[in-house]
Order: sequence, then structure tokens, then C-alpha cells
Amino acid sequence: MIMKTNILFSLLLLASTLSSSLARGVFQTLPSEDFNDHSNVNRTRHLLEGNESRSSTGTNDQRRVCVDLALGYMTNSELERAIKEFGQRCSNISRIYSIGKSVKGVPLWVIEISDKPGEEETEPAFKYIGNVHGDEPVGRELLIFLANWLCDNHLKDPLATLIVENVHLHLLPSMNPDGFSLRRRGNANNIDLNRDFPDQFFFANDDEDSRQPETRAIMKWLRDIQFTGSATLHGGALVANYPWDGTHDKRTYYAGCPDDDAFRFMASIYSHSHYNMSSSKEFLDGITNGAAWYPLYGGMQDWNYIHAGCFELTLEVSDNKWPIAAELPILWKYNKMSMLNLVASLVKTGVHGRIYSSGDGRPLPGFITVSGINYTVRAGRTFADYHRLLAPRDRYEVVATMPGYKSKNTSIWLDEGAMSLDFVLDPEVSVKGSILRNVYDCNCDSKSKLEFVEFLLGSHLEVFFVFIVILGFLCFLFQRRKKVKFSTTKQSTGAKRTVVV
Repeated sequence: MIMKTNILFSLLLLASTLSSSLARGVFQTLPSEDFNDHSNVNRTRHLLEGNESRSSTGTNDQRRVCVDLALGYMTNSELERAIKEFGQRCSNISRIYSIGKSVKGVPLWVIEISDKPGEEETEPAFKYIGNVHGDEPVGRELLIFLANWLCDNHLKDPLATLIVENVHLHLLPSMNPDGFSLRRRGNANNIDLNRDFPDQFFFANDDEDSRQPETRAIMKWLRDIQFTGSATLHGGALVANYPWDGTHDKRTYYAGCPDDDAFRFMASIYSHSHYNMSSSKEFLDGITNGAAWYPLYGGMQDWNYIHAGCFELTLEVSDNKWPIAAELPILWKYNKMSMLNLVASLVKTGVHGRIYSSGDGRPLPGFITVSGINYTVRAGRTFADYHRLLAPRDRYEVVATMPGYKSKNTSIWLDEGAMSLDFVLDPEVSVKGSILRNVYDCNCDSKSKLEFVEFLLGSHLEVFFVFIVILGFLCFLFQRRKKVKFSTTKQSTGAKRTVVV
């Protein structure tokens, strides 16, 4: 019996050592000082992926080692029970919902944490996704740690209070529950979910019906909720990775997106808040551009930025893809402040505000651009709130636009803190346009408006002039009443705003 125990322990130790060595081996070929010479990176990566695929279909001894390594990790049913129990224990600040199901029908459960869960507010939304790859389960455990810590401390810890009261945080512990059960990277159809999204360079994934149900669930989720920031939790390295993930020619080199400065800033927040990520010898400052590490296509973080207006990082949070469960509390301790500070950065940095109409004060779901950065942020549909992530810098020129309105721009100086900036846009009007606009305010249909204008233009000039004078006077009274109403509406929000333009 003692001999069998020793043999089993040796196998566990060997498997853990090999996994850690393989993960580190990928990066020892990658000098952080040179982004252009990575000839060995892809070869090492292919060797690692080959070993992973063999382990999932290997001998009975290898499978037994995998099962033993999973001891102490929550099964899918245990994870579901933990999520629902959390929802009951912390019902005042949480909501539990599902965004869909896996290939095998396992619900993809999400925990939302907020002081007003399920309600739409003028607050940014952030999501964490774990277990994208089935054989990288650390993320699913860390997200349960995070949820419970916020529940226990949101009335005690200032950072927890800040997040609960100012952010809508959504946690998807497992995107790939089938892959976790099968102890392999891909889902039940053996598809790598981080290669299954539409790609800007190659169009293999453009048919939505051909994508995996887990992928479609994520895409629908982002159509339903406008996320400002996001991160996925992976394993096998220790680095914060940011877009672009791919290159147009499939070569390995630094490929920065339009918001490269903002992404580097976000990645640095995570890296420098981590126990030892920023001191990495493989990656300068503990961060890396995805394409400079190795190009990939169909990845989730590039799709988030391009199609969903969401700034997403890919976080490698453990050198070992599947460490023994006894190490999970230590990994939580190492990543805790990083995970919290990254979420808090949504409200502690960048520029935030709303867009209004000067005519009647109603919110305008317009667009925010920054001069010199080829990227547009859309304001929210209901409250016209926007949240523009930016790296601290001396000066930015921010522009607000809305079809049918005159654009406005202003210069801001963004230091380490956040800035609130509201825009009040004036409608574009002409003589004929102003008449149509006022007729529209009377709730007449389009045909009636046109017939009314044609009638006026066809009448005698004197009658038309008298009508214009009367209409102008009525318009003056109407606009005055609306401006009073607009002022009252703004004061009632109670929001503290630094600048209004």
C-alpha cells in the first residue's frame, strides 16, 4: 500500500513538473527586448499543444494522473451549486443568470455584482471570463474567490465598496464546462473557443451558425450588455496580454491597435498589482502584445475591441495550466489586487459622461472619438452615457457627434484620475428644417408635415411672413420652457460633473 502511494505521489509530482516546465519553455525562447526575432516561439508552442492533445487521449496511467490533478477543483455541478448558493447568500448585491448552454447542455452561469444588479445605470460594466480552455481551470476558481470576497467586504473595504457601488461586474466562471469535464483544451466538439470568433484578417468564422454554442452565447451577451472592459483568465504563463492578437501576414511582430497606449496602461495595472508578474524575466514589465508573443486568429479579445466596443485583456495567471488544488489559495492571494484594481480602473481613470440635446435635454445615444485615435465609442442607448478608457496623458481632444446635431469638441488634460465630461449638442437646423422640427414636435406624421410646408410656401408672402412671426414667438416660449425643464432634469441626477460643453 505504501509503495502504491509513493508511486502515485511520484506521478503527480512528475506531471506537475513537466506541465510547469513546458509552460515556461514556451517563453524562454522569447527575449523581451526584441519583438522581431521569435523564430522558435511557434515551434515550441506547437510542441506544447501536441503534448496537450496526446495527454487527453493517452494511456490509462496518463488519464489517471489528470483525474488526480482535478481533485480539489469544483466539478461542473459543484460550481453551479456554489454560484447559486452565492446568489442566495449575497442576494442584495448580486444576480445569477445564464447566457446560454454548452454543446452538452451545461448552463453558462454568470454572477452579476452591483448595488443595483439587473438594473440599467450610467455605470460602466466589466466582465471576467474563466476556463475558456478546458484544461486551464484556475480562472473558474479565482472568480468564485473574487465573488465571495466582494460579498464579504463590500461594506468594509473601500475598494470593494467602490466596485459594488460604481461598476456592474459580471463573472462567468466557466465558458467551457465540457472541456473541463473532458480535461482538454477544446469544447465537446474539440474546438478551441479562443479561435472561434470572427477575425479581422481571415474570414473562416464569419458564418455565425457554424460557430460553437459557447461562442454564440458570448456574442449575444455582448449585444445585450454594453461592456466597457473585460478580461479572460488563462493558464500556462504569467503575463498580461493585449491586442492585436494577429497580423495580416501571419508573421510574429508587435501589432498595436489604435488604443495601444490604453491597453498597455490596463495591462500594466494588472501586472504591477500582481505579486510577481511585473518582475517577469520573459516579458518586459510583465505585459506583452499578443502578436509579438505569437499570432492567433479567431481570438476573443480582438473581436471584443472591434465589434463590441469592449477593451479586453487576456491574462495568463498561472505558470502551470492545472496546478494542484492546494495552490489555489496562493494563486488567489497573488492575483487578488490585480483583479480588483483592473475593475476599479474603469471608474478611477479615463473620461466619462453623457450626451444631451440642447433642445429638450433628452439623452442622445451619440458617439465619442478622440483626435489621433482611430476608434469610436458609442454612448449607451438609454442614458447616453459613455466611458472612454484612456491612458494618463497631458492632453486629449475629445469629440462628441450625433447624426442631425452639430459636433462638439474640447481639450482635456488627463492625469492619474478620471474626468467627467458631458456634451450638450445643438441640432442642425435651417429655415425649412426648423419648421419641420416644430411640426414634428406637434406629433404630426411625415406626410402631414410636408403638405403643411408646401401649403405655406404656396401662399401669399404676407400670410407666410405673419405665420413665421407667430411661429417664432411660440418657438421662443416653447424653447424657454424646455430649457427650464432640461436644467431641472440635470440637477435631479445628482451626478458630480467636472466639465459640461
